[in-house]
Amino acid sequence: MVAVLSIQSHVAYGHVGNSSAVFPLQRLGIEVWPVHTVQFSNHTGYGEWRGRVFDGQAIEEVVQGIAERGVLGGCDAVLSGYLGSADIGHAVVATVQRVREANPAAVYCCDPVIGDVGRGVFVRPGIPEFMREVAVPAADLVTPNHFELDLLAGTTTKSLSDVEQAVAAVQELGPRVVLTTSLVTDDTPEDAVDLLASEGGRHFRVRTPRLDLSVNGAGDAIAALFLASWLDTRDAGTALGRAAASVHGLLKATADAGSREILLVAAQEEVVAPSRTFPAEEV
Repeated sequence: MVAVLSIQSHVAYGHVGNSSAVFPLQRLGIEVWPVHTVQFSNHTGYGEWRGRVFDGQAIEEVVQGIAERGVLGGCDAVLSGYLGSADIGHAVVATVQRVREANPAAVYCCDPVIGDVGRGVFVRPGIPEFMREVAVPAADLVTPNHFELDLLAGTTTKSLSDVEQAVAAVQELGPRVVLTTSLVTDDTPEDAVDLLASEGGRHFRVRTPRLDLSVNGAGDAIAALFLASWLDTRDAGTALGRAAASVHGLLKATADAGSREILLVAAQEEVVAPSRTFPAEEV
């Protein structure tokens, strides 16, 4: 059985961070060991929330307890998302090193959460630099959105060719697989959104219909689903097709229901058997 150690934020109500990533992984038959970086009542997009943020030491203590069970050698991947501080980031990277020492074949999938188009950078000062200089170089797979890809590559991309060059720049930092989400280039139709998976000099694009909704947690879900499929196939194009179909199905069900939270539970069949598939086209 595949096992993934997922170090992310957690909310009691709704779906973001581990609350968005863990269940889809479990639905696919993956054993997940969630380690929470925060414990909040709900995601911060509501404007009000309660709970607390954990520090790097708290993360390391939980990981130490897992290590004492003698099971780190059975961990196939580490997944991380939003980092509340560089302190937590260093704990994540130290955990990756511990897992790799126990299982050299283990991979690290980093969702380099930094910001987004329209919102700009929304993480604390120092996090963008930490991502570029420490986390991304340590990763095997990274899943930036278009805004984050440009920031990591130090450029502004408009054409598909620009994006491919930016991907190559990010790969030079360390990761061999790059999934770019929320991609909009000069040839993306207004009613669509693109995703691009890149590995070994090859690029695969999936184009899905743009949906009229704004929810948190979609990026966390697609990072988890892409990692799961990549672990299963070791093929970026196939993993992209699977992950894109599942997330589109989840978001379509969410939009149809007018829900503010992703319907991960109600629409869980979309994770294992998406109602609509999308071809991954090599570009």
